[in-house]
Amino acid sequence: VQLQASGGGLVQVGGSLRLTCGSFGTIFSPNDMGWYRQAPGKQRELVARITHGGRTNYGDSVKGRFTVSRDNAKNTVYLQMNTLKPEDTSVYYCNAEIDYRSYWGQGTQVTVSS
Repeated sequence: VQLQASGGGLVQVGGSLRLTCGSFGTIFSPNDMGWYRQAPGKQRELVARITHGGRTNYGDSVKGRFTVSRDNAKNTVYLQMNTLKPEDTSVYYCNAEIDYRSYWGQGTQVTVSS
């Protein structure tokens, strides 16, 4: 199973980015999918998660600014990030629970410049 993330980049404060993560190499549809981030010197933290049925939860720092969604037919999860702040600068990792195992993508860098 592989998770492939894309969509990171450099954006100015207040801008938007959309991350995409697809899962490949499995016949099973992921249960929970989500996004985490890790900045240098900090622990990895939850950004947002979504269940197969569409129930979501968010980290406190992104509530109201980020939206997680998924396309179950494509085994893909998205993260729409709006009103970005410098403190959102981090490496973003996608995660998926498939057949009772947890898988991680390779990470995509998001840099918000002030």
